[in-house]
Amino acid sequence: MTSHEWGRVDDDGTVYVRTADGERPVGQYPEGTPEEALSFFTERYAALAFEVELLEQRVRSGVLSPEEAAESVKTVRAQVTDANAVGDLAALGARLDALGPVIATQREARRAEKAVKSAEAKAAKEKLVGEAEKLAQGSDWRHGANRLRDLLEEWKALPRIDRASDDALWRRFSSARTAYTRRRKAHFAEQNEKRDAARVVKERLVVEAEKIAGSTEWGPTAGRYRDLMRDWKAAGPAPKDVDDALWKRFRAAQDTFFGARDAAAAEQDQEFAANAEVKEQLLVEAEALLPVEDVEAAKRAFRDLAERWDAAGKVPRDRMKELEGRIRKVEQAIRAVEDEQWKRSDPEKSARAGDLVQKLETAIATVQAELDQARTAGNEKKVRELEENLASRQAFLEMARKASADFSG
Repeated sequence: MTSHEWGRVDDDGTVYVRTADGERPVGQYPEGTPEEALSFFTERYAALAFEVELLEQRVRSGVLSPEEAAESVKTVRAQVTDANAVGDLAALGARLDALGPVIATQREARRAEKAVKSAEAKAAKEKLVGEAEKLAQGSDWRHGANRLRDLLEEWKALPRIDRASDDALWRRFSSARTAYTRRRKAHFAEQNEKRDAARVVKERLVVEAEKIAGSTEWGPTAGRYRDLMRDWKAAGPAPKDVDDALWKRFRAAQDTFFGARDAAAAEQDQEFAANAEVKEQLLVEAEALLPVEDVEAAKRAFRDLAERWDAAGKVPRDRMKELEGRIRKVEQAIRAVEDEQWKRSDPEKSARAGDLVQKLETAIATVQAELDQARTAGNEKKVRELEENLASRQAFLEMARKASADFSG
């Protein structure tokens, strides 16, 4: 008989395993020696121990759900209990027992996680409902429908929560979608009516625009086209295909008129080109007056230039701003010099400046007398105060004398 720590081989080749309840036969190995028989059945135990170890790793890592883990432990336990193997089967059973608390902890964690996810899903659905109800009250007809479709897809992606809450939130969500759809349809029905009315108005405007396209009354007709354009915008949109076709006709009529007007203006501009040359020569004379030295002479010369300027007539439109700007600049420069001379010789300001000088001189004489008395009395504090007062007033006097000199020319 050949023995092992956890089993033995009988003389007839029967292999036994030792357990807490005694030994039990696990099989025979008639083909080989007792040692080979024990080796065969201990290898079976090693394979079973490896399976237990693998299950421990999978359970502790959390790769299995608590339910899957419990079922796997149950399956492996049955294999260990009835195993035809030689080894410490009780130790394998104890390792499987130790997984029970682990699975219980994981089950509780999963339950808590599920509760958190359920609360998050409920909050997310409440948020979706709130946005849907806000959209249902608004008038965003362009983006609202698309956003509601997106909200529906987001709702479908969320897990269900408790039945009562889920059903109540869904009813609110569905009602909001229905209310929005009903209001949207009513809005577009009203828009269709407005578009039909706009079509009638725009057809009338197009007829008139085409009627006056050949007019040569440039000013009144251009004004009428502005009125027609204002009425066109006020009419609002017609059905798109109709609106596009009507606008094409309206624009063509405008282009015909304004093209003819621009051609006539261009022809006229050619006639006015010679006038521009005359005014350029006048500008040479006018700009030669600057800088102004004798304002009266400059005014007389500019009056003569202004008369010749008006007599020269109109200039091409693209030159008008430039030429007028240059002549106005000379006029403003002469006027600025004239204004400055007036300000400097303004009698009223000159009188005020002279009066201020006189008052300051009187006040300084008074302070000087008080200062002399303080020095005689030896009152140093009073002397310092009066000296500061005197210096301040003398500074003001200097400024007032300068201003008076400026006003008197």
